Amino acid sequence: MARMDEKKLAGKVALVTGATRGIGKAVAAAYAHQGAGVFICARNPSEVEQTVRDLRALDAQVDGCAGDVGEVNDARRIVEAALKKFGPIQVLVNNASLVGPRVPIAEYPIEQWQDVVRVNLTGLFVATQCVLKPMMAQRQGSIINVSSGVGRTGRARWGAYAASKFGVEGLTQTLADEVREFGIRVNSVNPGPTRTAMRAAAYPEEDPLTLPVPEQITPLFVHLASNDSIGVTGQALEARDWLRPAN
Repeated sequence: MARMDEKKLAGKVALVTGATRGIGKAVAAAYAHQGAGVFICARNPSEVEQTVRDLRALDAQVDGCAGDVGEVNDARRIVEAALKKFGPIQVLVNNASLVGPRVPIAEYPIEQWQDVVRVNLTGLFVATQCVLKPMMAQRQGSIINVSSGVGRTGRARWGAYAASKFGVEGLTQTLADEVREFGIRVNSVNPGPTRTAMRAAAYPEEDPLTLPVPEQITPLFVHLASNDSIGVTGQALEARDWLRPAN
């Protein structure tokens, strides 16, 4: 029987993409608090360095590097750096995303469409592919893909973001079916409206104080990373169903 003070992720290694702000940073902090070794990445080097310092100040095992997961060589380099620092990865959180312009499809700039899909879907695919072989060899692992409500029910003016998140849902289901036999579980999480800079940019008229902060939606991410979720795979889950009360 587990002790009450036992950390749920002790001995695990997690890679979290897009982890220097918002949901990604909150998830990385929650994992570190639960005893995981955490490797983070994002595009801005100074933000990566600052986030690593912030989390290490909490006596956490944290490291990271800058890179764009939408660039194949960067994505591979990030995974290789995580493996070199901490060894085999048991948890991958694909969080890095771009929103793109909020305009009708008829007016959507092709270059921005390609950029959003490159990061949100292709980057997720490459990072996932890079960790799969080690996970398959371990015969264990949890891949958590951050989705969106507009990736499950399309809405006007969400363009490439919605299309890419629908792609994330399809990839999640397909991969879950492929790697089930290896003990690897793959799930998507819809964070729901959350108090982040990305949300504020998409909904400037909204009062952010009406929304939960990222730290409140981390319980589901911790559950999916832990052994408590063994057997849960191919699911489209809602972080709001696990919402932690505000402090």
